[in-house]
Amino acid sequence: MENKKGTGKTALITGASSGIGQELAKLFAQDGYNLVLVARSVDTLHRLAEVFELNYGTAQVTVIEKDLSEEDAARDVYERVQSKGIVVDVLVNDAGVGVHGKFANETDWEAEKSMIHLNVLTTTLLTKLCLRDMVARNEGKVLNLASLVSIMPFPLMTVYAATKAYINSFTQSLVNELKDTNVTITALMPNATDTDFFNKAGASDVLATDMVDDPVVVARDGYEALMSGKPKVVPGGLVNKAYEVMAYVAPQETMAGMMRYTLTPKSEIARKLDERKPLFWAVGIGLAAAAVTGITLAARNRRTLAAD
Repeated sequence: MENKKGTGKTALITGASSGIGQELAKLFAQDGYNLVLVARSVDTLHRLAEVFELNYGTAQVTVIEKDLSEEDAARDVYERVQSKGIVVDVLVNDAGVGVHGKFANETDWEAEKSMIHLNVLTTTLLTKLCLRDMVARNEGKVLNLASLVSIMPFPLMTVYAATKAYINSFTQSLVNELKDTNVTITALMPNATDTDFFNKAGASDVLATDMVDDPVVVARDGYEALMSGKPKVVPGGLVNKAYEVMAYVAPQETMAGMMRYTLTPKSEIARKLDERKPLFWAVGIGLAAAAVTGITLAARNRRTLAAD
């Protein structure tokens, strides 16, 4: 019989009804964990529970319907779990939302306030409540969904990026505080991912939606990093790692311009490209000439080195 490493343990996952959260829940179920699934879409959670029980033999799936943007939502979830006698061995703070638009005059404050409550306050309090118990037992794991934009400016989703910067800093500080315990905490820092995130944020037509990663890959990389006790993970391939390096070394204004471009509606980009077509042709020819020159010089240099 296959040895499932999570048998008997419980993982609490917020935002488990879709996207990265759902894929993470599947991985925990496959490894024999009992689950506490938290989201607003209770019908979806119940269907997931049936799938996990049927496909993976999950012994216990507890479904909690909760809007985590509400005041004291985290405490309510924690107390409901405690009342059932459930010990949370792994906490996954996946739930989060974004809001798209210019902060000064396009976005809605109530939506942003709700986002801050969900992304920051609920995550912080739920982590505090569960972490306190984990430290007392000297065992446990936490996975916080940060983002690659937590280390760079992100115009047109300014407040969202700020909430993720908070989560990343919060997590890395806790890594240090927990270093003398058997409790670990990990920041998952994905690039844009193929979920319903952009649609819910009012950004379904932005360029970034053409450059999304697979949530299955993101969840797998996050799960492996969590189980290994790593402080952070940037899932995906070399492109995402390159973005991380650029965020640390490139000028902030350069990064801001690049990231704003990815959040620009594709229709607006197409219009601007059409208006500037002669300019872009000139720039394109110039870049091509520079590239050819660079390749020629590199080849000549290689021949010189070979002769030497």
